[in-house]
Amino acid sequence: MGILNVTPDSFSDGGRYLETDKAIERGLQMAREGADLIDVGGESTRPGANAVPVNEELRRVLPVIRALRAENSPPVSIDTRHAEVAQAALEAGALIVNDIQSNRTDPRLWHVVRDHRAGYVCMHMQGEPSTMQRAPRYEDVTAEVVGFLGERVARLEALGIEPDRIVIDPGIGFGKTRDHNLALLRRLGDFTRLGRPVLIGISRKTFLGQLAGDTSVDRLSGGLACTAWAVTQGVRIFRTHDVEPTVRVLEVMAALHSGVGGHG
Repeated sequence: MGILNVTPDSFSDGGRYLETDKAIERGLQMAREGADLIDVGGESTRPGANAVPVNEELRRVLPVIRALRAENSPPVSIDTRHAEVAQAALEAGALIVNDIQSNRTDPRLWHVVRDHRAGYVCMHMQGEPSTMQRAPRYEDVTAEVVGFLGERVARLEALGIEPDRIVIDPGIGFGKTRDHNLALLRRLGDFTRLGRPVLIGISRKTFLGQLAGDTSVDRLSGGLACTAWAVTQGVRIFRTHDVEPTVRVLEVMAALHSGVGGHG
């Protein structure tokens, strides 16, 4: 899942693809690099970010979604927590809603997903983007996040959203410290036992720099190491800024798993 931030203030690439033409070209470039999904977002959810008016979010994302679908791009997901944005994006050609707050912002959102028979990514986040990294606390972070997502999946199914349209995301870096993130990564297998595909987004996250002792360092190598680890734990969807190197890692991991290219 290639990340396409149509925003001025995202933590890694804010402003780079704010112009519609540049965003469209970046989406098509990620498709050429091997992305299976393009995740378009018009509101930054970096730590400390403030909310964006719905009209502005719509202005940013709709032309990009329409253009990508007109170019026969890979399926598009809309990264939003607002029902109005989700509905307009689905009508413009998106097929999936990627919701960082799992319907805690706008109760209408799940009804939009159900009525459009859209895919849905259900993510865990403690707090709001503006406050989530101030002092996140858990007794047992993995057990609590698994419990939250399990409860959300049950509610989605009770509303009439088929299980095969639901993906879960533990929300690495969203209301979690470095140690919380590491605990979640070590126990990713706990999430696969919920019976839904697991997505993780570790691309360029701050904790990768913290592990190297310098938050300013290039975080690509750390992200790719986490990707390889996550494959062994059953994760199947990887949300990333760096599509081409991530695809290469996944190809090598697939070859190792299948024995392709070996001599016995």
